[in-house]
Amino acid sequence: MRAFAEKVFASETKDENIRDEISMFDVAEDCPILHQEMAHHLHADDDAEKRKRLQRFRTGAIPAAGPQVEVEVDAPTYLEVPEFQRVAVIGDYAAGVTMDDFELACKGLYRALTIREKYMRLAYQRYPRTASQFLRQIEGENFKVEDQVQPVFTPPPKGGEDPFDVATLPKNLGYVARMKDGLMYVYNDAAAADQHQPKDLPHPDYNTFIDDMNFLIALIAQGPTIVCQNKTYTHRRLKFLMSKFNVHEMLNEMEEMKELKVNPHRDFYNCRKVDTHIHAAACMNQKHLLRFIKKSYRVDQDRVVHKLKGKEVTMKALFESLNLHPYDLTVDSLDVHAGRQTFQRFDKFNAKYNPVGASELRDLYLKTENHINGEYFATIIKEVASDLEDAKYQYAEPRLSIYGCNPNEWTKLSGWFVKHRVFSLNLKWMIQIPRIYDIFRGKNFIPHFGKMLENIFLPAFEATIDPESHPELSIFLKHVTGFDSVDDESKHSGHMFSTKSPKPEEWDIAKNPSYTYYIYYMYANIAVLNQLRRQRGMNTFLFRPHCGEAGAVTHLLAAFMTADNISHGLNLKKVSRDPERREITLLSLFHDKGFTVLTPHTHTYWLLCSQEPLMEEYAIAAQVFKLSTCDMCEIARNSVLQSGLSHEEKVHFLGSDYLKEGPEGNDIRKTNVAQIRMAYRFETLCYELNLIKEVHLKAAEFIQC
Repeated sequence: MRAFAEKVFASETKDENIRDEISMFDVAEDCPILHQEMAHHLHADDDAEKRKRLQRFRTGAIPAAGPQVEVEVDAPTYLEVPEFQRVAVIGDYAAGVTMDDFELACKGLYRALTIREKYMRLAYQRYPRTASQFLRQIEGENFKVEDQVQPVFTPPPKGGEDPFDVATLPKNLGYVARMKDGLMYVYNDAAAADQHQPKDLPHPDYNTFIDDMNFLIALIAQGPTIVCQNKTYTHRRLKFLMSKFNVHEMLNEMEEMKELKVNPHRDFYNCRKVDTHIHAAACMNQKHLLRFIKKSYRVDQDRVVHKLKGKEVTMKALFESLNLHPYDLTVDSLDVHAGRQTFQRFDKFNAKYNPVGASELRDLYLKTENHINGEYFATIIKEVASDLEDAKYQYAEPRLSIYGCNPNEWTKLSGWFVKHRVFSLNLKWMIQIPRIYDIFRGKNFIPHFGKMLENIFLPAFEATIDPESHPELSIFLKHVTGFDSVDDESKHSGHMFSTKSPKPEEWDIAKNPSYTYYIYYMYANIAVLNQLRRQRGMNTFLFRPHCGEAGAVTHLLAAFMTADNISHGLNLKKVSRDPERREITLLSLFHDKGFTVLTPHTHTYWLLCSQEPLMEEYAIAAQVFKLSTCDMCEIARNSVLQSGLSHEEKVHFLGSDYLKEGPEGNDIRKTNVAQIRMAYRFETLCYELNLIKEVHLKAAEFIQC
């Protein structure tokens, strides 16, 4: 059998005479692998000499575009960056385009960066420190670390502290909050409100915002900067970045792995990772939901749990009215798992929220407002939180909905949160705002779009001004880290956001405003709310909308200007950030180019099957894209950075210098990300930013001459 196998194997090479060289079972004495291993052992002590010899044979020096990582002698050993092979490209910056196009592209990109920086600072959202440094150099100013803004999140309670304690709530300021033209204003008192004399809490200027957005639209429409079109500067740069990373991996993968192998205690499994994009109503897997339904029926079948046609019914009667018995239910009959026919239809996605296709079961098990005040939903979430706590290294940011249909939604949601004590150190909460004004207006629930905005934001302002009068909402807001905007992006509104757009109070037709219209008014009110809360020493909120899943390019432009980070970003392939599970094929594309990508799973019971869905998501990505341990740890580190975990938690999980960028901000003992990888990312970013800087500096020199 062995001889036959060797003969077949040799026949594939069309030469049976070289059997000894290709035998699958024997290793020839002249095997190069054997020689390599022997040489490694013979020269193990000559590493320093080999590095010097390799240095002499390098074909060229690395350009000074990106700062080289230098480590002081007294620096901790974990900050040291081992020697690794860098990819050096010597020659014309233009990279295949004319110098005029190159200069035009870089000037446009510079202004785009300044636009984003402006809006991030206004809303106390994050902006990369390295990018700010280069922008200040271009402007001839000194960069100051203290000028950087950071969001503020509530730290975890210390030992013995009650996260629901109302004794420490701040006093009433006596301010008055009112909405005018879709924007919240804060006044010293009612008299100042009547005269419209607001406090100094600036909004983004409407006309300036439109001008900035129009500039970005024109920028991507220009030949040199458009990313979708071949033979253009930015398209070539993105292709180059992907190729450069592939070369880096080919040259340094083993060196990165060597770093991780000598890192004690830490591996991928005990690195912190955060599910930054998950909906609370779908945070449990299908088996968990089925098990809970059967358990609740067994314990509470005679309990009144629902109103059916105005009549109170027990759980047993409810199931009988649906011609169901929990004993007969299976994972398949529950029908909450997304199949092949689901992914092209947004309405079919929403239908998966109904177990067995019955909206009554959704109301009973997956709603905060029902006949039992959301008790079952709270219990399920606490069980999910318990699983995360047992796993220790996994965190999640589930989303709860505020619709803007009536002003009592915040009161009811916060009451549910406090009553059932839905708190866990491993959960951070986000508020999602569905873009369904057209449905509410069509049913005459609200008179105009401005009323929807008022219902969403006025209660949050009132709780910020007078926490003692709104204790439950004030406690709940302490544990909220951001706002999201959700709905089907492929629905076309037919409205172009411009200076001629009607004010929200004037938008009284039963037609949805455009995506950009929603985004501007949400961002503007969040920015003012953050400024007020920052003055009060309270936590602030990030704006993290669903964006780029479908629809026009203006969606991405609006999010580029206003959002701290986005979910989906599928349309960036034409141009994460945070690819959807069903479009996970884009993860590798973004990751190679240097995007900050994450692997959340969005809807556990739609898509995943295991007890640890986040680990399942990482495992799928690792197998599909052949991700290394360093890749997965880098993605896990990204998830912690992009999340709403507090500064104190990030210091513990990532290291005390996590706000710094590059190897200096990476503590390999906590993140298990190789310093070589961090150095590569940092130097590559600096090189790209330096291209923009060089164009402006040369232009300034030319003007002086």
